[in-house]
Amino acid sequence: MPKTPAKAQPAVSPAQAAAFRLKRHRLSDAKPKDAVTICRGICGVQAQVMSAAYLQLWTRNHVLTRTTIEGALWKTRSLVKTSLMRQTLHVIPSDEFPLYISAIRSTQLAGARRVMSRFGISAEEGDAVASEILDALSSGPLVRPAISALIRPRVSKRVHAWMENAWSVLRVPIAEGLVCYGPGEGNQVKFIRVDQWLPKLKAIPEAKAKSALLRKYLRSYGPATVHDFAHWSGMPMGESRKIYADLKDELVEVMVNGETFAILQDDFATLTSPARARGDVKLLPLFDPYLLAHAEKDHLIEALHYKRVYRNQGWISAVILLDGKIVGTWMYSFERNKMIVEVQPFKKFPKSVRTSVEQEAENLATFFGKEAEIVFAA
Repeated sequence: MPKTPAKAQPAVSPAQAAAFRLKRHRLSDAKPKDAVTICRGICGVQAQVMSAAYLQLWTRNHVLTRTTIEGALWKTRSLVKTSLMRQTLHVIPSDEFPLYISAIRSTQLAGARRVMSRFGISAEEGDAVASEILDALSSGPLVRPAISALIRPRVSKRVHAWMENAWSVLRVPIAEGLVCYGPGEGNQVKFIRVDQWLPKLKAIPEAKAKSALLRKYLRSYGPATVHDFAHWSGMPMGESRKIYADLKDELVEVMVNGETFAILQDDFATLTSPARARGDVKLLPLFDPYLLAHAEKDHLIEALHYKRVYRNQGWISAVILLDGKIVGTWMYSFERNKMIVEVQPFKKFPKSVRTSVEQEAENLATFFGKEAEIVFAA
């Protein structure tokens, strides 16, 4: 019998894909939301540099202040900071902490234990070190050097050697969801036992959490491929394929520029609605999550300018976004009561775009309580 022809995949334009992502990231004309709602909708903000995390939230709601965001982190604790996707720091809603930890735990632990094994440290000894860290934190938050000083007399020479070379002795208890980050930066950041910081939250089975994480990812960053999800989450490709396969009945495939991507069926109507250029301009800060979720970046930036944004050692520049495309970079500095914003367009801006950039820069200066001085580089 002749084979039944495969059903043609619906075509989606790059403009429709960009409009979907911009809307989900609250970078178009979405109604402003609070910091917790924003973090929930975009799978967290990246917090390797905490000042950038504040701006990632601000650019999605100009009413937010640093005081409000810090209140959610350190007072109401409705937000929590910890190491998650790609072993990078993220700020997420506290009530989603079990979901992220359960989904990412096995990948995080595997990476930590591979490094420990090079020093002859078994999984059992690694768990014992984690217990020592929890004991050290039982009386309250501590900075990393203080934790190391307390556990050093209690561990083996193998662990000493690992501690001298490891970027974080807390990787195992953080991956297990037993320890999270408190206030501070660098060596002054404090670490806190989760059972002393967050209310008791119900654990989520690993398979269920991984499926939930993929749904969240596609709602924020779809349409996307399994390669994109692996790149974003830090999970191995084989594991990412299995998660996609487990969710196949909830997905629909679409074509964008001749390539196949997946989207949740529930989001198909939104994705395929008509899209037009709106002239939306946003100043995205360093490490903005919008720039990090796909393995390939040609939908965001021309190859000619790639290295001006995606730089060495994983550094991601602050960028100017126009209808979902990167059209320049920017940086800021302070001089007395002024905030100097230097704008570097990839090519000369039309007057309307230049005016929008100036307005955004002035809004940003207001966030810092400064007057804006805007400089456009040649």
